[in-house]
Amino acid sequence: MWLWILLAVVVIGLLWLAGLFNGLIRLKNEVKNSWAQIDVQLKRRFDLIPNLIETVKGYAKHEKELFENVTKARSAVMDAKSIPDKAQASNQLTQTLKSLFAVAENYPQLKANENFMQLQEELTGTENKISYSRQHYNDMVMTFNNRIMIFPNNVFAGILGFKETEMFETPKAQREPVQVKF
Repeated sequence: MWLWILLAVVVIGLLWLAGLFNGLIRLKNEVKNSWAQIDVQLKRRFDLIPNLIETVKGYAKHEKELFENVTKARSAVMDAKSIPDKAQASNQLTQTLKSLFAVAENYPQLKANENFMQLQEELTGTENKISYSRQHYNDMVMTFNNRIMIFPNNVFAGILGFKETEMFETPKAQREPVQVKF
């Protein structure tokens, strides 16, 4: 009788461990997918920026430094390898784009240009999608991290090699409002 009880406890324990492992794998894959969605939106923004810059260049020829900053920030996003590096580069690009739109406010002909308006609208939509994707990614990371940190999951998650994942955070220096000076 005791042998059957012991066997049942072992089987239930193994089933629980298998469920825990499968659940953690599922969450880890959701985190990866969430990151991939951010990457898709960053690529979309990356593709829109050259068209936007070319449109603005025709009107604001003396804003060379701003165009160079946008181009550098754009390249930094695509060159970043880790999540924190990509987050920082993406946030920097967002700041330079805000400056670009602020400069565009000084050129009424540019603001009335249909191509510029369409690009600005697409870029604004993409920025919103990036924000949503970041939020979704951080939600998935929080769920995953919570799951591997609570007891008794933390014991088995450590043994199974699951590690905490980093959130997509904005550096403190970039949390301040953008100041554009002319």
